Amino acid sequence: MTKPVFRFAPSPNGELHLGHAYSALVNWGMANAAGGRFLLRIEDIDTTRCTPELERSIYRDLAWLGLEWEEPVRRQSDHFDDYRDALERLIDADLVYPAFMSRGEVRARIADEEAAGRSWPRDPDGTPHYPGDDRHLTEAERRSRIAGGAPFAWRLDMRRAMAHAGAPPRWDETGLGPKEETGVVAAAPEAWGDVVIARKEMPASYHLSVTVDDALQGVTHVVRGRDLFYATAVHRLLQELLGLAAPCYHHHELIVDADGHKLSKSRGDTSLAALRAGGMTPADITRLIGLAR
Repeated sequence: MTKPVFRFAPSPNGELHLGHAYSALVNWGMANAAGGRFLLRIEDIDTTRCTPELERSIYRDLAWLGLEWEEPVRRQSDHFDDYRDALERLIDADLVYPAFMSRGEVRARIADEEAAGRSWPRDPDGTPHYPGDDRHLTEAERRSRIAGGAPFAWRLDMRRAMAHAGAPPRWDETGLGPKEETGVVAAAPEAWGDVVIARKEMPASYHLSVTVDDALQGVTHVVRGRDLFYATAVHRLLQELLGLAAPCYHHHELIVDADGHKLSKSRGDTSLAALRAGGMTPADITRLIGLAR
């Protein structure tokens, strides 16, 4: 029988904090309980923000917590060709389009619509949908703009993608979030609009890279924070479009600060390195995040 495969996938763009410790330890505990494998993946596709020193700090922090993982560790920056291959498949299937509107142009377009009394759709995170005017450009116009060096991003044509997939995707959920009594979630990718799949300077967005990585690593159980619950709909759609297996999902609670806000790397919230330097032990950490036995 094939062993279940779990993964913890941090980005080295800041120090790990208590929220990361919670997710890593939950993954580790679930993998051990299931007699499964535990993988560590370094999501460093954003090479402008991720650094080798922060990557090394991830290894130090996780080892200090007592976690062990399989080698070699998959680093996204070593696998750009995998994401380009997936993107090319979507391009060949005419499921993505180059989007040229700048953020300023998008804001202006939405402001005009709302000033005229017309509401504008927003995704589950509250971000306005992309207008999608570029869907209607001819192939010649697209090639001309790209050849001229115009900045662009590859966006999923959501309407075309949903039609291509056929039945709306579903997923098995064993954690938090609205679901049927059977634990199945009916996904609604259309709530996200035409999401970014890749950028001119970056071979994949989070949505595409995490979907490809999980499939290539044979991940069977994706365990992560509930803030990514609704984004799973996009990942399930991409799995359907690319013919990839669907893992089981488990979205867990988040560690929040005294004001109820999710911990953030950018705010330097409760980094494990600082807590360790202050004299805390791994046992103190597990108690602090509510995982002590």
